[in-house]
Amino acid sequence: MTTTATEHAIGHAVPAQRHGIAATLHDSWVVAKRNLRRMTRIPEIVVFGLMQPVMFVLLFSYVMGGAIQIPGTRANSSTYTQFLMAGIFAQTVTFAVAGASAGIAEDMTKGLVDRFRSLPMARSAVLVGRTLADLVQTAFTLLVLAVVALLVGWRIHDGILKALGAFALLLLLGYAFSWIGALIGLSVRSPEAATSAGLIWLFPLTFISNAFVPVSSMPGWLQALAYWNPFSATVQASRSLFGNQIGPVDPAWPMQHAALVSVAWSLVIMALFSWLAVRKYRSAAG
Repeated sequence: MTTTATEHAIGHAVPAQRHGIAATLHDSWVVAKRNLRRMTRIPEIVVFGLMQPVMFVLLFSYVMGGAIQIPGTRANSSTYTQFLMAGIFAQTVTFAVAGASAGIAEDMTKGLVDRFRSLPMARSAVLVGRTLADLVQTAFTLLVLAVVALLVGWRIHDGILKALGAFALLLLLGYAFSWIGALIGLSVRSPEAATSAGLIWLFPLTFISNAFVPVSSMPGWLQALAYWNPFSATVQASRSLFGNQIGPVDPAWPMQHAALVSVAWSLVIMALFSWLAVRKYRSAAG
């Protein structure tokens, strides 16, 4: 009786060896389950991952909300909360990059990835499984964050189907960015370095956007960067689908076609960085 590589690694037998796409999907799922089990056994990973976005919601809503004015409205925390939440959701899914990069870097330093390399498994399965597990954790974080947002006054105004579409766009962006995290994790020498490298570039990306303030409040030269920021497109599309659009939509083309631009950016990022990450993994394995 033969075994697939990943099942042999965790001690489960199957009746026959799989090949091609079936093997890749199966091995990826086994690796994903391994990472999900690890999250349940170390709940601190999930708990601390929830604390940061919840703190952002409370701080921005109650500390800064009364001081930030959206064009066409008066400055107050209730209005700002409706404007804010799409940005907080998007920030949460993209900040998961740090966890993805640190997790892969930790597996590299502990020799687990070397063990997988020695087995006859699909090269991409380790990375696909890891990013899928991160996607599940991100979805859970979004669910909890949405409950917190409802408690502080955020509301969905255009129905549950459109809201689910917004969450789908957010998760697609988060999954695309997790491949950036995979590449970072494979490129650094320690989990600590991976965490820093996974976060440092995200702060300008998220703040040079429409997530927390209207783009019209920025200098002219910065507005173009903000409009074409993939983060801005997802925030605008989500804000519209949630029914949280405050004031007129920016006339810039990416904002007028935000859902299309969001999907396009996510697919391009996913295609490019998944290819780079798998290539990096294969070259390291060679």
